[in-house]
Amino acid sequence: MNKHLVVISEDAMVYEDLDTLRQLPAFSSVLKEAALVKTVRSVYPTITYPNHTSMRTGAYCGRHGIVNNEKTILTQEKSDWEWFNDAVRCGDIFDAAKAAGMTTAAVFWPVTGNHPHIDYLVDEYWPQSPEETTEQCFAASGSSPEVIERVIRPNRHLLDGKHRVHPHCDAFVHACACSIIRQFKPNLLMIHPANIDAYRHESGVFSPLVTHGLHEIDLWLGEILKALEDAGIREETDLFIVSDHGQLNVTRSVALNALFAERGLITLDADNQVTDYIAICKSTGLSAQVYVKDPAQTETVHGILRQMAEDGLYGFSRVYTAREAREEEGLYGDFSFVLETDGYTTFSNAFTRPLVRPVDNSDYKFGRATHGHHPDKGAQPTLIACGPHIRPGAVLERRPIVDEAPTYARILGVELPDADGRAMEEILR
Repeated sequence: MNKHLVVISEDAMVYEDLDTLRQLPAFSSVLKEAALVKTVRSVYPTITYPNHTSMRTGAYCGRHGIVNNEKTILTQEKSDWEWFNDAVRCGDIFDAAKAAGMTTAAVFWPVTGNHPHIDYLVDEYWPQSPEETTEQCFAASGSSPEVIERVIRPNRHLLDGKHRVHPHCDAFVHACACSIIRQFKPNLLMIHPANIDAYRHESGVFSPLVTHGLHEIDLWLGEILKALEDAGIREETDLFIVSDHGQLNVTRSVALNALFAERGLITLDADNQVTDYIAICKSTGLSAQVYVKDPAQTETVHGILRQMAEDGLYGFSRVYTAREAREEEGLYGDFSFVLETDGYTTFSNAFTRPLVRPVDNSDYKFGRATHGHHPDKGAQPTLIACGPHIRPGAVLERRPIVDEAPTYARILGVELPDADGRAMEEILR
């Protein structure tokens, strides 16, 4: 029997959502045959790109190198996102599957742009200028001419002009995935829709809009199952429906860099552009990473941050040193400290007042709910699995997200030498 593995990451889906999903036709058909990991422990920070990189590498953030959704350009309030695979420092499940002679595919799986070992690739990427077309942007991020002709072009009407708008984007993602299944029958396909994440940002962690979104993802799951049947590979496909993180409701955004500037840690010119800094922070939503330019100043900055945390005014409740973040969460990079939210405050990169701003959903960091917080807080992501290699009815209470890729590797019969996690043997036959 040929091996086929489909992974659908329903961004921000949490365990509590199963109460609704069990009542819907596609999810209920899967759940009755499924193994379940009730809660999955995300990597820190609990944002999309670090977690999805861990989900395909089995490694923590420090090892794979993706510590933020955005590139680390400290002196700019906004930076491009980490779209491209060349930023990832270790091997992944696509590399391993391709080395074993398997065919691979991904639709909107983060940080896979121009991945050399994904045969059928539609990267999570969007036009970089008003002049760039849908087809041009996907060609620039690694979609082959064959994928553009046979997958993107027939489905682009779902997306054109709506690259970051839900549910249009998600309809496109699923349509592309179904086209890939029917036409190419890849051994490995990983899909990343973000409908539930978008609705939670817009309306809060639990809301009627989120419930509506759960009904939408059930319809799309039904389309994936139908595509597997049409391709004649449903019975030989292991299906994983997973998630990267939960969210917390938030009430305000704090501009920590504006505070740093007023305390002399950042120097701004007359146009409020950064000319120099002692310490500067980069937001990861409900946490922030603080970069100290001169290591000799690290203890001075640590004292300032500890005092700010003790004051209880500035939105963060704990200051992780670089060593603590590495030892406790496998999170390391060029930063010196990590600041963890007080539970209702998110952080911006702004260098000027106002210090406190209301949430407005203009960015994933500023919605009515968001993420980036410590992985043990709030509603938790979950994992559903079914298929020929899955033990029906097996239930695990909790596993780390880095165990997902080693589990996929175990099913496909390949190795992930860079992984920190281990296969979830308890849910496998």
